[in-house]
Amino acid sequence: MKEEVSEEKCGCQSENCCQHNQDDHVSNNDESVEINQVAELTEQLQEMEDKFLRAQAEMANMRNRNRKEREEAAKYRAQDLAKDLLPALDNLDRALAIEVTDDHGESMKKGIEMVRESILHALKEANVEEIEAMGHPFDPNLHQAVQTVPAEDGQDSDVIVQVLQKGYKLNDRILRPTMVVVSQ
Repeated sequence: MKEEVSEEKCGCQSENCCQHNQDDHVSNNDESVEINQVAELTEQLQEMEDKFLRAQAEMANMRNRNRKEREEAAKYRAQDLAKDLLPALDNLDRALAIEVTDDHGESMKKGIEMVRESILHALKEANVEEIEAMGHPFDPNLHQAVQTVPAEDGQDSDVIVQVLQKGYKLNDRILRPTMVVVSQ
């Protein structure tokens, strides 16, 4: 067994004694280990804080994205129904274009007009609007040119002169372009 040497046993009163230097060295090692541990823990804490902030930002982005998707879905919820109703509306317009000669035909026409107005009102409530075309400049984003005709005297070119089928939009989204005849 190794015997511990104390100051009294070594008989040294000097601070430069090798026994004293070993004790100081051990306490310096303990301090450096503690300093290293504190530095590591501080680094880990900063990494965790960074991960936490990133997770918070990601959650905020997810909430914003979710909110935008819900708003978009609500804004265009009537799109499929409106697209399905447009051919029926076209048929009602064609039925109203037929000339009638008797009272029975007139009353049928009034009934058809009431149904048409009811559908148009429902579409308007859902933010579906007819695309204005007649006499307007041709816009390929809104109109589909089916035919071109020579411009008459004094008439501008690229102007819509006839609407073959009405077009509709829901908010800013085109449901169906207007089919038109354009002057050139």
